[in-house]
Amino acid sequence: MEITEININLRDEEKLKAFINITFDDVFVVRGLKVIQGNKGLFVCMPSRKLADGSYKDIAHPISNDFRQHIETLILQKYEKVLENPELQNSPSPQVD
Repeated sequence: MEITEININLRDEEKLKAFINITFDDVFVVRGLKVIQGNKGLFVCMPSRKLADGSYKDIAHPISNDFRQHIETLILQKYEKVLENPELQNSPSPQVD
């Protein structure tokens, strides 16, 4: 499965740094990922919904840890590139060169 698009929408909040949409194989999109500033640095949250008890449950997420790390690496590389060059915000390319 190939990530064919990563769209980044920057936010200027204390913890929430960006909303992300990713497309797989040009045929399936997952919206609502987030780049979050945590105590140990940036990380990617999968789309989730709030449950009645106040906890959150992922709506979509990778099954394997390797694929999760692959997604997070590509997203954070693109996020850093967009920070350096804000006009790349919402550009569909997954490339980070």
